[in-house]
Amino acid sequence: MTEPTTPSAFPGGAGLFRLDPDIAHLNHGSFGAVPIPVQDAQRALREEAHADPDAFFIEAPDRVAAARARIAAHLDPGADPDGMAFVSNATEGANLALAALTLADGDEILVTDHGYGTVVEAAARRAPLTRVALDPSLPDEDAVREAVLAGLTPRTKAAVLDHISSPTARVIASPRLLADLAERGITTVVDGAHSLGMLADPLAGRADFWFGNLHKWGYAPSGSAILAVADPARRARIRPLVPSWEDHRGFPRSVEGRATVDYTGWLAAPEGLDLLARLDAAKVRAHNSALAGYGAALLAEVPGLVPLPYTEGLALRSLRLPPGTAETQEGARALREEIAARLRIRVLVWPWPGGGGIRVCGQIYNRPEEYERLAAGLPALLG
Repeated sequence: MTEPTTPSAFPGGAGLFRLDPDIAHLNHGSFGAVPIPVQDAQRALREEAHADPDAFFIEAPDRVAAARARIAAHLDPGADPDGMAFVSNATEGANLALAALTLADGDEILVTDHGYGTVVEAAARRAPLTRVALDPSLPDEDAVREAVLAGLTPRTKAAVLDHISSPTARVIASPRLLADLAERGITTVVDGAHSLGMLADPLAGRADFWFGNLHKWGYAPSGSAILAVADPARRARIRPLVPSWEDHRGFPRSVEGRATVDYTGWLAAPEGLDLLARLDAAKVRAHNSALAGYGAALLAEVPGLVPLPYTEGLALRSLRLPPGTAETQEGARALREEIAARLRIRVLVWPWPGGGGIRVCGQIYNRPEEYERLAAGLPALLG
């Protein structure tokens, strides 16, 4: 077997974070990590809020709108800032989008077995579900697309799809699939939790509703995400979960009005994408993808692990674990915590019938030796 090429460290990457150096953080995709300059920007905003609360909260709606405009410029120079709103996370975006759907009795929503649990649960509260099984070994985006289209029924009115699936680290809601669904009159609701900062054009395909986290690959503070709604008519149907004094303004300000909530994460969020741009976003993406690929190549040499098909350029890679390993949520959690306790390494372990999977991520603070440590220590934990 050809030895994988060892990637170089990203210059200054580790120094931009305050992560515990004794832990290998190979799970950026779950919670992200906030760079020090963004932490500092948020800290300054909090100090400002404490110094003059009246001024801060009175000005907050306009400042949030200005921050949103900066985010929109990063995502798409031609994007309409009023076509998107800040939300706390992708799950909140999912609930707002699903509540805006126009459905009749008997209508169904299509989801896949790769969908994020709380997003699928939100869809199930809205309408009966059609669940499409996607074999993790499907070879490419065309095979995924065909499987989703084959799952449509005459009652399917909406499809809730991952842009990039969390467990298997591959693109599902491709532009071609979204176009096919639009031609069939299916409303598309896309979970872009991993897209912002990882993809050069996260809004590609122009789903009817799209939501994604800024706090993962966009280097923003926790609790920062975006809901984008393509059609102005659909924006008018977005209703905030809690009314506020901004309600009469309509989308997006009605969604962003949160009274005395801590707005500093949203206001500091553009600093994350600004930092990514200064580092050269294309260079960061290439580096992170190469690191994840290096880690996956090392793990592929561990007996019993099988690499899964992946989408080029992503900073996540997944492999199937041996049969009988991590088949349940409890089993996956136990193995994840054992890896953390015994190896001092953070990874995602996901459950699947017949054998779960393990996912590694690449980020500018990671080093090749961290993946080497995982590959060396994992066999003893798999027995």
